[in-house]
Amino acid sequence: MVVEGPSMRPNLNWDQRVIVEKVTYGLIHGPRRGDVVVINRPEEKTLLVKRVVALPGETVAVCGGQVFINGQPLEEAWPVRPGGPDYPRTRVPDGHVFVLGDNREESRDSRFFGPVPIEQVGGQVKLIVWPLDQIGLIRS
Repeated sequence: MVVEGPSMRPNLNWDQRVIVEKVTYGLIHGPRRGDVVVINRPEEKTLLVKRVVALPGETVAVCGGQVFINGQPLEEAWPVRPGGPDYPRTRVPDGHVFVLGDNREESRDSRFFGPVPIEQVGGQVKLIVWPLDQIGLIRS
């Protein structure tokens, strides 16, 4: 797949080619916090690439650039560019995940369209394969 847009900077950039693991993702385990996933929303013209930050049954809030899960600050082990709108404390429904772009200022994500049904998660982005000087695993 080709990454489109700036929403996952600094971890993924426009026009990078990535490998998406679809076969076992969802069969062996569902989305986990930190996974970079492909979202297939019927309302969108293209597939979205976002990071899972909250899981079914958890509460999530975004305030002043900080993500809170069940009232506790989320320690993100990946680089993030903060910004964008806040999101009120909300319970993630069963069968859904809450996703954000790593470039929060320039990401249209769950803060805009709400939690995503797990059946719309098409796979996990595992590896950058192009350009050649950027080949590597995706950090979760």
